[in-house]
Amino acid sequence: MDAEELARRWRERLESWAIPEKIMAAAPADPWGHSPVRFATRTDRALAEPDDGPTMTRLAEALPGGGRLLDVGSGTGASSLPLHERIGELYAVDTSPGMLAELGLRADKLGVACTAVEGRWPDVAAQVPRADAAVAGHVVYNVPDLAAFLGALDERTDGRVVIELTHRHPMSWMTPLWQHFHGVDRPARPVAEDCVALAAALGYDVRVEEREAPLDRFASLEELAASACRRLCLDPARAEEVGETALELGMWPLPRDRWVTLWWE
Repeated sequence: MDAEELARRWRERLESWAIPEKIMAAAPADPWGHSPVRFATRTDRALAEPDDGPTMTRLAEALPGGGRLLDVGSGTGASSLPLHERIGELYAVDTSPGMLAELGLRADKLGVACTAVEGRWPDVAAQVPRADAAVAGHVVYNVPDLAAFLGALDERTDGRVVIELTHRHPMSWMTPLWQHFHGVDRPARPVAEDCVALAAALGYDVRVEEREAPLDRFASLEELAASACRRLCLDPARAEEVGETALELGMWPLPRDRWVTLWWE
C-alpha cells in the first residue's frame, strides 16, 4: 500500500474518533483538553526518576553534547528536559501557551537555552532551525495529516527523528465507559503499526521498539473517574458514579499501556 493511501486511512481513522455532536453540545468542559499542571507533574517525575527506555536512549545516542534538540508537541518537556545535560539549544513547539510556560520555567531552572514556538506542526516548521535530533512524544494521535507532520520532522532534522506513542489510541481505555453511559462504540484504529507503516512508505528506514509504559495512567480510582467525566462529557458531579461503574466493569486497576518508539536517521 502506498504512502498516499496509508495517509488517507490514518486521517479517516482519526476523524472517526470525533465525539457525536449531541454529546459534545452537552459537555460541561472541553473533553479533549489537557491540564498543564498535570503534565508538569509528569515532567517533574521524569526529571526526578530518569527513564532509561528506548526513547531517551535513542535520543541520547543521537544528541551530541551541546547539541540542538527539537521537541514537537512538547507539552511541558517530559520528552526533552530529562536530557538537559546534553542539550545546547532546545526548540519546543506546542499549541498550548500554558504547556510552553511550564516547560520554560523548568528549562530556566535547569539552565537549558529554550526557544518556545507556539503553533501547530508543521505550520510553524519554518520558525525553527535544523536540529541534531528531534522528538515527538505522544502527539501523533492528534495529527490528521501525519505524512506532512513526519515529512517536516525529517526535513528539519540533520540526525535522528524519534517518535513515541501508545500502541493504541490514548482514549481507547474508555471504550467500555462510552458504551455504558452513551451507548456509543469507539473506534479500534488507528494504532501504532499504522504510523510505522506510513513512515516506512514515506521512505524512512524505521526502527521500532516496544515496551510496557513506565507509568500508571492514574494514581487512584478517583483520578480516573475525574478524568473520565471530562472525556465522556459528563457533569463532574458524577465522578463517584463513574468510579463505581469502572469497578463494576473490571476497569480498575487499569493495565499499563504499551509504548512504542520508532526512529530513523
